Amino acid sequence: MHPAFWSWRAARRAFAKCGPFGGWPGCGPGNRPQEEEYEGGFGGGGGGLGVRRPLRFLVHKLGLDERQITELARILNELKTERAQAEVDRQRTIASFADALSGDAFDAAKAAEAGELRVKSAERLRDGVTKALQQIHGILNADQRVRLAYLIRTGTLVL
Repeated sequence: MHPAFWSWRAARRAFAKCGPFGGWPGCGPGNRPQEEEYEGGFGGGGGGLGVRRPLRFLVHKLGLDERQITELARILNELKTERAQAEVDRQRTIASFADALSGDAFDAAKAAEAGELRVKSAERLRDGVTKALQQIHGILNADQRVRLAYLIRTGTLVL
């Protein structure tokens, strides 16, 4: 693909990896990024991802109209809140596990409580992702659902 079709971010990554002319070993045409991919996802790891980036990616890939964009922004915002809460819960469980280990004797009750919090947090996140997928399914047409399923199946979009 011609470099003019690359996104600015993909071009920056290619330049950083391969230089301006791609002359270093391992930097042939097949190794350059062809398009920007969304690396964050709905339920995967990662830090403070805003709504705009996955929304912009999905608008581009799925060809959404204005109504769909508005609904998808709302759904992704709710999911972002669920993920943030899951991260807070994860930090709490880590602290509780550390507290269980720090005393003279292992505190099995505190460790069990932390494990229970981790399970409940994972269940809430699972329910949030399932609800979001159901809502997204409702706003997309058949062709868009097929394209979204392809993005998920290929790992381009991570849940």
